[in-house]
Amino acid sequence: MCLSRSIGTGKEGKEVCDLLVVCGRHVVIFSDKHCRFQEGGNIELSWSRWFRKTVERSADQVWGAERWIRNFPSRLFLDRSCTKRFPIDLPAPNDAIFHRIVVAHGVSEPFKRLGGGSGSLMVMSDLIGDRHYTNPFAIGWLGEHVQGYVHVFDDTSLDIVLKTLDTITDFVSYLERKENLLSNTAVAAGGEEELLAHYLGHLNSEGHHDFVFPAKYDAISIAEGLWQRFLASPQRAAQLKADEISYFWDELIEKFSHHAMQGTQYWASSPGVGDVEKILRIMAKEPRTRRRMLSKAILERAANIPSGYRATRIMFPSYKGDPYYVFLALPWDSNIPEEQYRRVRRRLLENYCMVLKLDRKDAEQIVGIATEAGSTSRYRSEDALYFDATKWTTEEEAEARKVKEHFGLLKDVTMHHRTEQEYPSPIRSSQLGPSRNSPCPCGSGKRYKRCCGK
Repeated sequence: MCLSRSIGTGKEGKEVCDLLVVCGRHVVIFSDKHCRFQEGGNIELSWSRWFRKTVERSADQVWGAERWIRNFPSRLFLDRSCTKRFPIDLPAPNDAIFHRIVVAHGVSEPFKRLGGGSGSLMVMSDLIGDRHYTNPFAIGWLGEHVQGYVHVFDDTSLDIVLKTLDTITDFVSYLERKENLLSNTAVAAGGEEELLAHYLGHLNSEGHHDFVFPAKYDAISIAEGLWQRFLASPQRAAQLKADEISYFWDELIEKFSHHAMQGTQYWASSPGVGDVEKILRIMAKEPRTRRRMLSKAILERAANIPSGYRATRIMFPSYKGDPYYVFLALPWDSNIPEEQYRRVRRRLLENYCMVLKLDRKDAEQIVGIATEAGSTSRYRSEDALYFDATKWTTEEEAEARKVKEHFGLLKDVTMHHRTEQEYPSPIRSSQLGPSRNSPCPCGSGKRYKRCCGK
């Protein structure tokens, strides 16, 4: 993942966007603006003025940034003097998936005072362009569909979405599926958080979160209250508790990136962030639930091993195309110099990665992570390496066979199957929304199935 501010566009040093996030094929463009909402007067007039200055201007910026990035990807810089080039390779324009985000400050609190509720702007996909001026506190399509959908997050919804979807994969998956929903369906939602609650409470046929609705509908209405029910559910509480261990993975990413940026790595094949960036990108792409599984695998292997023994654990992909991981826990004899120990540990980790490729022909990306064995180590260090197995030569295969035979690596393997449930107890749709025969939450007096649930 790459974060960049004040990106220049050539000799002029013009700012392209406020924040740029690049992860694989996904390019997320942020424009952030604040404008005071004038309260106490004509609401429609105050809204139209705020909307023009904050939302429309930001939308123009993100569309312009997308055009520039598509046409001039080599002319992006980190400084206004245009001397520091953007350090991360961008995906090819035809492969890139762009997500456009406007962060619009200054409206949540006024909306909360005027209408109650959370202060999150309503989502109404049938609003297009100038129709926004006469529909206060509602967001639809800011331009024509050909320009691409622009997500508008206010102070309330930005905080909710980023804290709930706090990995890049979880975040862009939501953006992608929301864009698909609003591109093909008439949708009205009481706020961004209500859309998010429905998304988190439903899975598609592939087992991924998605906007799943009954067949044969003309439009979808998601009333207020869904998000609060989600927050209050025992499943959400259990999920947050289960996620606590997953932040060990985040700490690893922070530690590796810190030393790479500061130039304080113990050993690196090349200076700077070049090689370690590949490792960090792979690690950062792991969603929250899989981070939980990976963290458990490392910590259990490092701590639950008898003194003086080494242990390894291989983590297989959850989905096709995911990376393989090799976790190595190696005891450290205090009589051996640390430099020698770290050198031996890294070489052993490389050998394990080679043998894994030998045994698993489908392995193309392998990340190895090594640490001290045992829970009583006076301190703990970590090594990480990236093994590119996309080009596997006959010479490398022969070398891997020699290593496996000589050292006996991965010969006595015990297979374990582990399933990590995102919610320790599944969330049923009935726990989030009203039942088909209950009164509709919109207050019409009709049954839900005859009104908003129609």
